Amino acid sequence: MSIDNIEARLIANALYEIRLLLSPYLGSENDAPRDVRLAAHLAYALHSEAAALIDSGKFDLEAALRKVAAIDNMVPGNDGGRLAAAWTIQNGTAHSG
Repeated sequence: MSIDNIEARLIANALYEIRLLLSPYLGSENDAPRDVRLAAHLAYALHSEAAALIDSGKFDLEAALRKVAAIDNMVPGNDGGRLAAAWTIQNGTAHSG
């Protein structure tokens, strides 16, 4: 699937804004609901890649997937690994999670 640069930039801008809004919920000791913490860490994991898209740059997909998988170190569970694996399969990348 291919999306236009302008579409990618819109989504990237939205993700970057979500990251800013959720920043108070980052950290392994935060007492916010788990799903809010997970969303905060997911947005944080991908905000550099969002910024690259906003600036019409490129980002390292493998590094992005590693950052997503690392969410499991901050939020109990395996959501980061599950998402990274699912996105790896969808994109045909060789992520080694």
